[in-house]
Amino acid sequence: MRYCLLLLTIALFLSCKNEKTNHQDDIKTDLSTNRALVNPFIGTDGTGHTFPGPSMPFGMVQPGPDNKDYGWNHTSGYQYRDTLLLGFSQTRFSGTGINEMGDVLLLPYSKEKEALRNSYFKNTEKAEVGYYALTKKDEVKVELTCSERVAFHQYIFPSREAHVFINLQHGLRFVFDENSQKGLVLDSKVTIENDSTISGYALTDNWVKRKYFYTIQFSEPFSSIEELPKAENDKAPKYDAAFKLKDDKQLKVKIALSSVSVDGSKLNLVTEIPHWDFEAVKSHNQSTWDDYLNRIQIEAPKKQKEIFYTSLYHLFLQPSNIADVDGKYRGANDEIATAPNKAYYSTLSIWDVYRAAFPLLQIVAPERIDGIVNSMLLHHDAAGFLPIWTAWGQDNYCMIGNHAIPMILSAYNNGFTGFDAQKALQAMVETSTESHINSDWELYNQYGYYPFDKLDNESVSRTLESGFDDYAVAQMAKKLGDSTIYTTFTQRANYYKNLFDPETKLFRGKDTQGHFRTPFDPLTATSPLNNPGDYTEANAWQYFWTPAQYDVDGMIELLGGTTEFTNHLNTFFTTEALNPNKFLGQEAMIGQYAHGNEPSHHILYLYAFSHTPKKGQKYIKRVMEEFHNNTPDGMIGNDDCGQMSAWYILSTLGFYPVNSSDGTFVIGAPQVSEATIQLANGKKFSMTTENFSENNNFTDSVFMNDNLIEDHKISFDQIINGGKLEFKMTNKLD
Repeated sequence: MRYCLLLLTIALFLSCKNEKTNHQDDIKTDLSTNRALVNPFIGTDGTGHTFPGPSMPFGMVQPGPDNKDYGWNHTSGYQYRDTLLLGFSQTRFSGTGINEMGDVLLLPYSKEKEALRNSYFKNTEKAEVGYYALTKKDEVKVELTCSERVAFHQYIFPSREAHVFINLQHGLRFVFDENSQKGLVLDSKVTIENDSTISGYALTDNWVKRKYFYTIQFSEPFSSIEELPKAENDKAPKYDAAFKLKDDKQLKVKIALSSVSVDGSKLNLVTEIPHWDFEAVKSHNQSTWDDYLNRIQIEAPKKQKEIFYTSLYHLFLQPSNIADVDGKYRGANDEIATAPNKAYYSTLSIWDVYRAAFPLLQIVAPERIDGIVNSMLLHHDAAGFLPIWTAWGQDNYCMIGNHAIPMILSAYNNGFTGFDAQKALQAMVETSTESHINSDWELYNQYGYYPFDKLDNESVSRTLESGFDDYAVAQMAKKLGDSTIYTTFTQRANYYKNLFDPETKLFRGKDTQGHFRTPFDPLTATSPLNNPGDYTEANAWQYFWTPAQYDVDGMIELLGGTTEFTNHLNTFFTTEALNPNKFLGQEAMIGQYAHGNEPSHHILYLYAFSHTPKKGQKYIKRVMEEFHNNTPDGMIGNDDCGQMSAWYILSTLGFYPVNSSDGTFVIGAPQVSEATIQLANGKKFSMTTENFSENNNFTDSVFMNDNLIEDHKISFDQIINGGKLEFKMTNKLD
């Protein structure tokens, strides 16, 4: 502790000295301080939908405060401005647009001030990596930490008389009406095993239908426990547990989760936290995070570091390894199996993370990649097709496309070999040829697109997104020497051209007779919320650039050349829309670019293929400055399990994967003077700049290991083999 304080004192001294001389805190940060730069409150106010409670990297549990159990603003259970407190549940997602989880809610309270039990003093709220705390208005102090599968609560009461409200009916419900019964527990079994242990199981039906099992263990015996009256439709009990505490007035609680069984939750508990030392669990949590947060070092002002390292923290929160400590997990077919290397990953927000988060994880957390791919293949074995969006091992089928396919190609292209490539190709082909939820391949192949009079639900977006998957199948087949599959899926990858309207130069809904949808408004965003609509949380302009993820040359040819491609980008970024709807992804806007939702994220980097590449760099800097901040409202748009954060991290470093499957990154403009990635193979990849300043923020030329880059790209192999990427910066836009 004294050593840490000494380091912090030195860091503060150097920071002040540097601030006096350079007017910014761009000192070299000691490895031990990256964790202190993380602000878990970033993204908790507004539409970021993050949460401030603790978690482990890729952990199963995320204990934290729940302000409300329903509604779009509370998909993680929490909103920064809210001071109502339902209690503290043990699981949640980071940055999603739909409510789920919220298992096993506990609320400690003082009977003497019971009227104040659901509120807290906002100025007592504290969040840091691995730790969350607040003091309630009834004077109960709450502290939270966790291991991978076990939440650990520590309460200090104002007197020796203590109560804990235990709500086993609670969950974060995907409903918009408080009185809606959707998302409630369907079945439950609870056992009060002794005077300090409760165990049980619940079957819930919300975003997914799932089972979870738990063991709750108190450090002190309850003096009494009373089951409270059930509300209508309640299937699980609520209890009021009373305690007579020792003189320290302290009560600790461990809550272990499992998707498999109560015995699984008990094994997780005794394996991970066999003691009652809260500080030891917190310390282990934080030291684990130090390893991950120290994998990238940047030189930047403190504010920028706080945004960057919080983004890195958010990136590593998911996907979650939901296997028990012995490797057992419950699969998509509700059967118990044992995962290879004891890792089975869920919370796979695939429509989001395939774009940048997964390619970034391959650089900074390569030890997780084979496990993620194998988890997707195991899901295929159980369900018959690759996952679309999994939660607690079950598919919610949210969003469109089958983007596990380009994720698998990405891993294979980048040299990951811990999975069966032939089996992976077979799964990719089966997923792309055997119709399933959101994928009607007979219809798709009959017309070469999804006709809106047969599929009046995101028909254009589904066609365009399936093109990327088809491209990925073709490329995987080519890698493995299957020319027949390669030819078939290369043809399918060009289906997007069948929806091109030469008059508007956009992709437009077409019926079975080949007629375009009329009337046509290219600026109105659509989704299943406002059918009929041909686009997914976006409009025609935003979805136009989807095929450019894998076929920039084809898009340039379709528009008539690079000049027309450049003009089209310029029109896109300067055409304003009236009354953009944030619920349809229309927020953080620059023209029609909507940074608040994923379909736009790669478009800034398409300027690299135009006549004016620096114009894209101008917009990148604008997005960084206007739409990201080190405040609770510093994330505009859902983080979506780390995708928004991944965009920020990669854009800070100066490159981004337009094609997330082929192992390449398109050069942009770095937003910091220096950065170093500590690679798992012991090598280092460094990014340096020459003439970098607030005004010199355009890339004039780029060198990789002293060799000039002329094709505006670097590869995964170049990064992972170590070396130096050097940007020479200028203030000239042209």
